[in-house]
Amino acid sequence: MKVTYHIPDIHCSNCVMHLEGLEDELPGITSVNASYHRQEMIVEFNPEIISEGQLIQAINDKGYSVVPPA
Repeated sequence: MKVTYHIPDIHCSNCVMHLEGLEDELPGITSVNASYHRQEMIVEFNPEIISEGQLIQAINDKGYSVVPPA
């Protein structure tokens, strides 16, 4: 499954690296591509291993707010 989230709190490359670290921290995530220019994060994950709710909670736990896809 692939989702794109608007993350209004991303404002630098350090934020991007912090969020892209989720790929190594959580099982079931296959790729994370964040952009501070677009303030978005594209995540590919296996919903049988990690739920979208768990993913959003992990982003929130890192201190970022998430605007789910419309």
